Amino acid sequence: MTQAVVVLPWRSAPSRIPAFEQVVAWYARHLPELSITTVDTDDDPFVLAACRNRAIREAPDGAVVVINDADTLPEVAPLRAAIAAAASSPLVHLPYTEYRWLGAHGSAQVAAGVPLADCDHTVIDGACSGVYVATASTWASHGGQDEGFRGWGFEDAAWRLAHITLLGAPPARHPGRVFALHHRAEVREGAGYEANAARMQRYRDADGDRDAMAELVGLDRTAAPAPAGSGDLDAA
Repeated sequence: MTQAVVVLPWRSAPSRIPAFEQVVAWYARHLPELSITTVDTDDDPFVLAACRNRAIREAPDGAVVVINDADTLPEVAPLRAAIAAAASSPLVHLPYTEYRWLGAHGSAQVAAGVPLADCDHTVIDGACSGVYVATASTWASHGGQDEGFRGWGFEDAAWRLAHITLLGAPPARHPGRVFALHHRAEVREGAGYEANAARMQRYRDADGDRDAMAELVGLDRTAAPAPAGSGDLDAA
């Protein structure tokens, strides 16, 4: 049986607490067999990429790690499928093909007991964050996530380009949905955000070039795995 753990990157903020509590309650109700912990680092501002990397580093040996953002609810069947597949896969798995942002109104509906599938939402095309499922070896094989993205913005998009370029395929997706809950939006402007945008351009420039991407993420090119090919589940 595959050992799996759930880790939530988390730093308390008033507007985020309701979503965090709903995620914790969802796991307790639907997947009580999985242990769930939180992770943070000493970085100021909060660095989501660093939290995700730490979640992988500190996981039990051989475990499949579900890195679940503290505002995102998955569905049971796609998540179980992703956990089972990720145990022996060279790719990171995403338990969804549709990412729904519920916003304030949809999140209020969830809190009132409306089924997730029936809540008002906006579909975010191309989303590649929210819930990641991987082993430590797979995460390390393409450099993990870039902790140079400080604060909020771009770390997930940069990670996806590194995954595709270095592993030869996009993250493997499983048919299903995730539901992002409302909280106060982070500021996505200013010097820090512009620095993240400039860093993201370096990933775009390295897209498709394995040597350039390996250098960018600090990966030993001689140790990088052969491309996985396109036989895995297609990206949405």
